[in-house]
Amino acid sequence: MGQKVRPTGFRIGVMETWRSRWYASKREFGDLLLEDYKIRHFVATRYASAEVARVEIERTRDQVVVHMHTARPGVIIGRKGQEVDKLKAELEDLTGRRMDVKIVEITNPNRNAALVALKIAQQLEKRGSFRRAIKKTLDEVMSSGVEGVKIQMSGRLGGAEMSRCEKASRGSIPLSTLRRHIDYGFAQSKTTMGVIGVKVWIDLGDYSNEET
Repeated sequence: MGQKVRPTGFRIGVMETWRSRWYASKREFGDLLLEDYKIRHFVATRYASAEVARVEIERTRDQVVVHMHTARPGVIIGRKGQEVDKLKAELEDLTGRRMDVKIVEITNPNRNAALVALKIAQQLEKRGSFRRAIKKTLDEVMSSGVEGVKIQMSGRLGGAEMSRCEKASRGSIPLSTLRRHIDYGFAQSKTTMGVIGVKVWIDLGDYSNEET
């Protein structure tokens, strides 16, 4: 039976950078790892409507820098930067460290797998047809200029008594080709019939062809 490669983990350290960038002694490592989890969980809960696709964390000797990749930066920044200042204060209370927050805008959400998966999950929660959601998403993502897209859903689709898995794809998704930029995203849709998992893979083309 063939095994599928997780594209993000396969490329980290080769073509992709780490989501958390810091060094620590064995004594501190576990505490800092737990702290990273708390920061990401807090951001995901606090800004569930801000379409935050990724949170990267950098640490220096006296400061923690949180990079938030979002399609709706205005929700996080707020009027005259009031919201982002409030977020810094809340993160400082959470961690007891000096914090800085940097907002990175995602200009084309249809080229981001995490945001595409989140969008599908939201449609399912509104009781939309999963087949219609798949077809519409495939059209929108391919029209954004990507090389390929694959969508997989698992759960009680359409209210069926037994859970099943549905897949659909267009174009190419070469998971094991390191030079190809394969973005992966996952989201959960909490429906009245149970939880439905949504996975999305997007082939953004060769890394060498991307704008720097």
